[in-house]
Amino acid sequence: MSTQSLRFILASFALAILTTGAAQAQAPAYPSKPIHILVGAPPGAPSDLMARLFADQLSQRLRQSVIVENRPGAGTSLAAGVVAKADPDGYTLGVSPDTVVTVNPLVYPELSFDAREELMNVSVLANFTQMLVCNPARSVKTAAELVTRAKSNHMTYASGGAGVPGHLAGELFLQHTGATMQHIPYRGPAPATFSVLSGESDCGFLATPTVLPHVKAGKLNALAVSSAEPSALAPNVPTLAQALQDPRLDIRFRLVLQAPKNLPPAIVTELEQAAAAIMATEEVKTRLRVLDLVAVGSTSETAEAQVRAETARWAPVVKRLHLSAD
Repeated sequence: MSTQSLRFILASFALAILTTGAAQAQAPAYPSKPIHILVGAPPGAPSDLMARLFADQLSQRLRQSVIVENRPGAGTSLAAGVVAKADPDGYTLGVSPDTVVTVNPLVYPELSFDAREELMNVSVLANFTQMLVCNPARSVKTAAELVTRAKSNHMTYASGGAGVPGHLAGELFLQHTGATMQHIPYRGPAPATFSVLSGESDCGFLATPTVLPHVKAGKLNALAVSSAEPSALAPNVPTLAQALQDPRLDIRFRLVLQAPKNLPPAIVTELEQAAAAIMATEEVKTRLRVLDLVAVGSTSETAEAQVRAETARWAPVVKRLHLSAD
């Protein structure tokens, strides 16, 4: 090789190093512009309030604006679909219940995206549960009494819609106890709660903050909560697992911070660390208790593993019920 050729190669190599270094030096640190968090629930819903609390804390931590946008529809999948199709740059995120991945692909087969393939579960932000309540006129005060009654009498239970957490909790409860109850779906938790209050439905699996005021007023009987641990809002209400001595009745759900697949590892780490720090603060824990949410703040590895496990758990239930929004 000639001296001139060697000099040319070395000069080219040096230029490449300088160019790469300059490009890296010019690349803006994340985040360099506002972050948008999409929520598939309307304003005021627990997931919306959770997202706004998280967004406020994230904005303070990252010193950048974090904007929450509500895009309800398709069982919260509408917002998740926008996130899935966004650029994987960390500027479009979502806060969704895990049912967006575990159940909705089966319930909404015509969705324009594959939640299991196009969404990354960055962190489980919080866990939530459902409360089993009955109309006092039915004279059912415990979960065991309800099982006995439902095995010999026609009973109904309400939820906020087909495939929502209340419906899923109800069906798993029936599956493991051998009881039989007719499901009556409503368009949201408010009309479902009114149905139980009015006696149109016998019972309901509904969000604790929605029904607890009526329980305290004596208008509904609280039989159990679906998580393995008692609710901080209703510590005297037993869990299904305790009341029926069945650990399979630990039925909890998750609110998950999500992003498009292929999010750069550095941004994943940034968001993981932010979620862990935010959800560990006493201020956030206290504010979430009012919503009956239990702060978590997991890693993406843990979030992905939990969502996979819940997908395997719920898929047979959805298929057995032939659930479909079409």
